[in-house]
Amino acid sequence: MKTYFALFALTCLVAIGFGCSQSANNSSYNGMNHNANMPMNHNGMSSNEMDHSMMQSSPNASSAPYDLQFLDTMIAHHRGAVDMAGPCSTKAQHAEVKTLCANVISSQQKEIDEMRSWRDKWFPGAAPAMNMDMAGMSGSMMGMDMKKLGTLSGNDFDLEFIREMIPHHEGAVTMAKEALQRSTKDEIKTLANAIIKAQEAEIKQMKEWQTAWAR
Repeated sequence: MKTYFALFALTCLVAIGFGCSQSANNSSYNGMNHNANMPMNHNGMSSNEMDHSMMQSSPNASSAPYDLQFLDTMIAHHRGAVDMAGPCSTKAQHAEVKTLCANVISSQQKEIDEMRSWRDKWFPGAAPAMNMDMAGMSGSMMGMDMKKLGTLSGNDFDLEFIREMIPHHEGAVTMAKEALQRSTKDEIKTLANAIIKAQEAEIKQMKEWQTAWAR
């Protein structure tokens, strides 16, 4: 009986150890510490806990291949948009803003997943290469103020959201246009064209709403 209980205890310890190991492996993405230079996924941390404007470049990011820099940087940029759009469903007044936010979350999360799969395929195990110095990145993140958005609702929320999201979108367009010139991957160029088309249209919409709803 003692031998049985000893074997049972050993089995439990091994299972617990394996579970911890799995959790540790799943906490990073290809060696990326999500707490270090990139905001966590929208589902992992509330928007009010993040300050995207204080993000810093990954160590030695500028020396990484351009396509790796683009993927890591655009993933971080997209996360910012997803996080900003999250509160719209309960805080926005206008149906147009709620619809825009739902589209941002859906489309940009899909693109994040796509970019992650490319990173796995092209740069397995590579160190993080998120570069705040990439064209369009720093300025578009500096204008994000999640704490201020969290204090607003109704039309005030809508106008502040638009004020922050327009330069954020403009930054993504700038990054995408650079990718058309510098990327060596057709997949990234196709994505860049899609980002330019979608976000330029959304910028135009938001500017029209901004004029119509301004007090």
